[in-house]
Amino acid sequence: MAPPKKGKAKGTPNSAAPAPAAPDPGVPGCLRLVPPSTVSISIHAKPGSKSASITDIGEDAVGVQIDAPARDGEANAALVDFISSVLGVKKRQVSIGSGSKSREKVVLVQETTLQTVFDALNKACSSS
Repeated sequence: MAPPKKGKAKGTPNSAAPAPAAPDPGVPGCLRLVPPSTVSISIHAKPGSKSASITDIGEDAVGVQIDAPARDGEANAALVDFISSVLGVKKRQVSIGSGSKSREKVVLVQETTLQTVFDALNKACSSS
């Protein structure tokens, strides 16, 4: 019989990575709070549109039309600009967390609250 393996035991929680907070009622699953003050937004980007706008807020993703082509990072830069203007935060607070070469992206917004982000996106979606 083989000796037991050395290292971490399976099933022990990793305390180094912060766990996402429990979702707030009424806030869709595409918005998540990453403690202490960062909000993660799942986005389905639609580059090459005539104008930038929020098309819908679903459980899986926020639909965003971008008025820039999907080449050389132009659409990503336009997305960061647009999201920062919609949320009323500085551009340096908004970054692409993952999916920089995909239509499915995760955008991180620092130093804000989940409710503030949800209210701003909802307002932008209903006004377009």
